[in-house]
Amino acid sequence: MTLSLLTDLAPADLAALAALLVAWFGCGWLIERSDRSVTQLMSRYRRDWMVEMITRQPRIFDAAILGSLRQGTTFLASGAMIAVGGVLALAGNAERLDSIVMDVGVVGQPVLLWQAKLTLVALILVHAVFKFVWSNRLFGYCAVVMASVPNDVDHPEARPRADQAAELNIRAALNFNRGLRSIYFAFAALAWVAGPWALMIGTAAICWTVLSREFASTSRVVLMED
Repeated sequence: MTLSLLTDLAPADLAALAALLVAWFGCGWLIERSDRSVTQLMSRYRRDWMVEMITRQPRIFDAAILGSLRQGTTFLASGAMIAVGGVLALAGNAERLDSIVMDVGVVGQPVLLWQAKLTLVALILVHAVFKFVWSNRLFGYCAVVMASVPNDVDHPEARPRADQAAELNIRAALNFNRGLRSIYFAFAALAWVAGPWALMIGTAAICWTVLSREFASTSRVVLMED
């Protein structure tokens, strides 16, 4: 089966697949290691948030923000899981997909190749699910640590625990953003159905979208202002 699949894959397919993987991991590497990305700029505000929380009474405002963040991870995790099921269901009826794409002018392909392309999309979505679930759990850890922070700014445990809560919050946001990027690149992978050139174009478009929002967006300009 593996040899048959490799035979069906053209050099352009392999090149497009390699470009997708490089772009996916490369964007993540650049965003997470640059101190000028929106993700990293937001980390400073998350630390400031936890410092302000020490003296805030009551902490309903902080609980509401954290609750909305957890709801976002839950919603996207559920959506990604539903999408995985849909992609796998489509892979189980790949014969229909072959007839559909031939109707719109795309050359038909072996069923095994269709299934391989859809499996790639499903795997990227599964990665997103795991990241969202872990992000949700980290936000839960953050909530517990936040609840343990003393309200007295002079208490010896106040600042250290606030710093711990901030780092957990940052890690949760980091995994949330990884899940979002996985969803973006799952859309790029879906373009492979239309051929290797469509995959390359989709990868370039998604890469530009992700990087522009991190390094060339209005929100970044706002966060850079002091």
